[in-house]
Amino acid sequence: MLREPVTSPATPLETLRRVFGHGDFHGAQREIVQHVVAGGDALVLMPTGGGKSLCYQLPALLRPGTAIVVSPLIALMQDQVAALTQLGIRAAFLNSTLDAAAAREVERELLAGDLELLYVAPERLTTPRCLALFDQASLALFAIDEAHCVSQWGHDFRPEYLQLSVLHERYPGVPRIALTATADPQTRAEIIERLALDDARVFVSSFDRPNIRYTIADKRDARAQLLEFIRGEHPGEAGIVYCLSRKRVDETAAWLQSQGVSALAYHAGLDATTRAERQARFQREDGVVMVATIAFGMGIDKPDVRFVAHLDMPKSIEGYFQETGRAGRDGAAADAWMTYGLADVVQQRRLIEMSEADDAYKRLSMAKLDAMLGLAEAADCRRVRLLAYFGEASAPCGNCDNCLSPPQVRDASDDARKLLSCIYRCRQAGGFGFAATHVIDVLRGRLTDKVQRFGHDRLSTFGVGADVPEADWRLLLRQLVAQHLVEVDHQRFNVLRLAEASRAVLRGERRVELRHRPVTVRGKSRPAKGTPAAALDPAAAELFDRLRAWRGQVARSRGVPAYVVLHDSTLQAIAQARPPSIEALRSIPGLGERRLANYGAQLLALVSG
Repeated sequence: MLREPVTSPATPLETLRRVFGHGDFHGAQREIVQHVVAGGDALVLMPTGGGKSLCYQLPALLRPGTAIVVSPLIALMQDQVAALTQLGIRAAFLNSTLDAAAAREVERELLAGDLELLYVAPERLTTPRCLALFDQASLALFAIDEAHCVSQWGHDFRPEYLQLSVLHERYPGVPRIALTATADPQTRAEIIERLALDDARVFVSSFDRPNIRYTIADKRDARAQLLEFIRGEHPGEAGIVYCLSRKRVDETAAWLQSQGVSALAYHAGLDATTRAERQARFQREDGVVMVATIAFGMGIDKPDVRFVAHLDMPKSIEGYFQETGRAGRDGAAADAWMTYGLADVVQQRRLIEMSEADDAYKRLSMAKLDAMLGLAEAADCRRVRLLAYFGEASAPCGNCDNCLSPPQVRDASDDARKLLSCIYRCRQAGGFGFAATHVIDVLRGRLTDKVQRFGHDRLSTFGVGADVPEADWRLLLRQLVAQHLVEVDHQRFNVLRLAEASRAVLRGERRVELRHRPVTVRGKSRPAKGTPAAALDPAAAELFDRLRAWRGQVARSRGVPAYVVLHDSTLQAIAQARPPSIEALRSIPGLGERRLANYGAQLLALVSG
């Protein structure tokens, strides 16, 4: 249902150019902005870095009243308000970092009509005091950021989001726009239902992030592989490394530090002050690598994160997509890199099976994990698989590991039968199951104490796989577990047992293919390095470095992250064009009127110097 349109003396495009310094809209931005300015509700699905924020920030400037932005993270609120203030936009936030006097001043500004945007956490918004405040204010719109948090089936569920239906009930005349970067069809439907967006127009942009290269490597020594990746591909660059446990986060960060990498640990076990300090360092310093659990990340607005690495497999494609999307928000080349092994499958399934959730949730969680396993085990284009999960058709991308270095696929049915038979015979001979290491020792004919103690050297399967390397047996076992042909008993020391589906393989009715990557993809058909200076000639690169040094000084003096002052892409454009005047600077993307007024003279001095 459309509400009464609001006329404004400035058009959306004029405001976009004057305030934000962008020459034109991208994708569906124009249509979304026009729809919300006219009073319509909207659900916007757009990938991280695709320009979601502009879809509500611009209507906030074009509609009378104050736009209320529901944001789940304090750090994100603060960064966005700082960035908007730099553009000359009257913005503020209400959260727990403000003392009583500062909060009252923000409330006074809201009631006086002095704010164009106000950021509020969902916990505060739904309090009687906050709702009573909104009752007295002139409201332009409600923007619900990270709207997937409303989904109880999602990866970032926040129970406070369930209460946001109050906005529709209490303020039916105020348009609402819900935004998210990750939502499969089921999650989209849940967002619409729980936020009462039945009449909202749904805008679904392409989920593709072509600047991100997806690589999933077989796990051998994960930390050593990570260090090789960082040193070889992203030395001195900002990145995020995700681990499953707090202990692994602490150990990995400490080890990277010992290897000369500027790394920090971040997880929910740290006190709030330490977390805030480390997040601020990551946001404001160049080249920091944050090692974290998924407690870190939602709403991270840093544009120059050059890589996101996973040392443990995420539990769903939604989580993986959300986390990898934090790389390359500036559009420059970036990496999504992950190591993956049998232990990842076992651990994630164990967490699901041992959770206190009901059976329906467990079934859905297992289905989401299987989809993630399918992506990890895929021999075809990663991007095609990833986008298909979100209902988007695509062609092979040429910029993932499987496209750049296609894995070899061989018929491993005979080896699979040997492995399945060995699991069965060990269990029969011992009266109970055995874990992977022992089964592989029997297959390869290793006379360990345990093999001899249980008499497994007398089994018909002893030594039948001696010609196959241990790593290949582990790779095959991992794929059999992923395909539900072998089960792992988490209650009994991870012993292996045959699944019902394995009968078809043993009878020769089902074929098993083994995927193996014989060569590395490093350096093959690599896009330009993510650092913008890499694409510049020597003179422009020297100017770019001077511009970055100047920007760092300005950022420190203002107490904001460097990218809030100006993005790398804007500095790169200045270094390439060497604009001689303020008029020439106007053509540089990202330089709106306020930034020109604040920095124009300094930029021209740097260019001429």
